[in-house]
Amino acid sequence: MKRIDRYIIRQFIGTLLFALLAFIILFIIIDLMEHLDDFLDSKVPEPVIVEYYIYFMPEIIKLVTPIAMLLACLFTTGRMSTSNEITVLKASGMSLYRFMLPFLIVAFLISAGSIYFNGWIVPHVNKKKIFIERVYLRWYGERYGRDNIYFQDSQTRIVSIETFDNQRNIAWKISIQDFSDTNATVLTSRYDSRQMNWDSTQHAWILFEGTYRTFTPAHESISSFGSLVFRSLRFTPEDVTKKIERPDEMGYREMGDFIQKQQESGNDVARWQVDFYSKISFPFASFIVVLFGVPFAATKRRSGLAVQFGISIGLCFVYLAFMKISQVFGYNGSLNPMLTAWLANIIFIAAAVMNIIRVRK
Repeated sequence: MKRIDRYIIRQFIGTLLFALLAFIILFIIIDLMEHLDDFLDSKVPEPVIVEYYIYFMPEIIKLVTPIAMLLACLFTTGRMSTSNEITVLKASGMSLYRFMLPFLIVAFLISAGSIYFNGWIVPHVNKKKIFIERVYLRWYGERYGRDNIYFQDSQTRIVSIETFDNQRNIAWKISIQDFSDTNATVLTSRYDSRQMNWDSTQHAWILFEGTYRTFTPAHESISSFGSLVFRSLRFTPEDVTKKIERPDEMGYREMGDFIQKQQESGNDVARWQVDFYSKISFPFASFIVVLFGVPFAATKRRSGLAVQFGISIGLCFVYLAFMKISQVFGYNGSLNPMLTAWLANIIFIAAAVMNIIRVRK
């Protein structure tokens, strides 16, 4: 590696770290001002608030890394352009492509590292952050539980749970409805129970104090039971917990297993697949913004660096907005989930390459 490459990388990484630190502090201050009333009303202890924002920092880093990358490459390249260092490099025979190489190498390594960071570290820490939100702020239902859960256990079975305690693996007010395998609108049987516990020794659910009904075109029968071991239910407490969890609480493996089980149960998994593939595609936003940023800042313009920075920031937010809009089409099944997750990257990489070709080398 040449000395000029080490110089560019050192300047780039130094500015990137400063930008990340500035964004993290700004993000925490704004979020604290927004939720300070919630913390005070819920009487959250000060150490817990500090712990909450420590757990919040990885999520902030994930969100602001593309913008910090853009800011770092703009200021590094813009300062070198203003001091005529780029002019000297071009006069010595260095092309724009060669000048961009250190930026792209660093951006690619950060994007690759972000895949691991966003897929394993962030979900693990988010679980602790969201646990604080559930326990102290009650933002996601009651402590240790979740209300009104509905899901499809198989092609012909629907399960509804009013409240689930994911610490003790106990559900309350359960309804299990079985439908005809030839006509999905015909109800054939129904179980209603006050409580359902998970028996880890039998690896089965046990219903307590309920009724069992069967339906035929000409007759309906009903019987009661004190307890009933229900072995044909396919879901486990972990599956119910996944229903409670959000995508940002699940890593790649957890989310992949959850999607597979939902597919086996006949559920629509388009939304989950889009979120899964987006976990991999979003980190490459850092690489894309560098493709946009360096050519903009490498060329001197009368408008100055401020306008260039504004244009590049605008492009960055257009990218994020386009990604969110395309996700809507993936959620409703109009687009292939993988294509939905990568569509913004494909379009903006093509636009960035066209911009590089257009700029003077």
